[in-house]
Amino acid sequence: MQDQNRKEMDHVESDVKRTIKDSVFTDLFGMKKYLFQMYQALHPEDKETTEDDLTDIRLKNILVDDIYNDLGFSVGGRLIILTEAQSSWTMNIIVRSLLYLAQTYQEYFDSRGDDLYHSKKVEMPVPELYVIYTKDRKNRPEQVTLSREFFKGQETALEVKVKILYGDDKENIIGQYVAFCKIFNEQQKRYGWTREAVLETIRICRDKNVLREYLESRESEVISIMMTLFDEEKIMRTRENRIRKEEKEREKEKGIRLLIETCQRMGGTVSETVDNLILAYEVSKEDSRVLVEKYWK
Repeated sequence: MQDQNRKEMDHVESDVKRTIKDSVFTDLFGMKKYLFQMYQALHPEDKETTEDDLTDIRLKNILVDDIYNDLGFSVGGRLIILTEAQSSWTMNIIVRSLLYLAQTYQEYFDSRGDDLYHSKKVEMPVPELYVIYTKDRKNRPEQVTLSREFFKGQETALEVKVKILYGDDKENIIGQYVAFCKIFNEQQKRYGWTREAVLETIRICRDKNVLREYLESRESEVISIMMTLFDEEKIMRTRENRIRKEEKEREKEKGIRLLIETCQRMGGTVSETVDNLILAYEVSKEDSRVLVEKYWK
């Protein structure tokens, strides 16, 4: 039964994954114009790269449980930039980034027809790994590494470095996206998971010139995306609550059965067992008698 619950919870998480793929983050940066603005924020020193030099290399999530990342793009064949939006802090993002990178390189080599068993050395674009963190920075680091977080600083055969972006520059597209998320969090706390929270978020952002152009041109799409997220969240919470309730009821049933069997083993009478059950589990006398009859051997 527990395996069934785990499968059901996995299904819930999978439902949410489908929605995350269509989040505001992926919608915003799925547009070349804003993707280029992201690149400019990451590499302000590069004055030569144009919007046409960017290529989408996001991992495609053909099967729901396959590896996929929120955003990935190459620049002029020189860089692989893998970016993920993160609203909860976890060092597991380093491991996920490693898996994204390995899969992205595999797809890169496959697309070029490179033979990794051939004697000729293949070309590898220089990787860059980023996470956009949308909550308050507090004392979070600018960079996290695999060696420090998972191997206690020990030098190993493998190293991964992920730069954390907090949107400190409110003028660029990354800072505006983080501001959008924080404004939404405030409105969600005020209005709950409602359409009003979404509309207020859009209104405030437009007034503060946060993603204004994007929100004005994609308002209906943004509302639809966020309301879908609400629906998925509600479904997930409902199923989680039901599963927890069922688990709690099974544990109670197990405890009741153990108490009855123990009383019987120690020579207690049916009447005494009924009274013990009433005291231990606060069930009615009638229900207690039914349970004792059910498990009394």
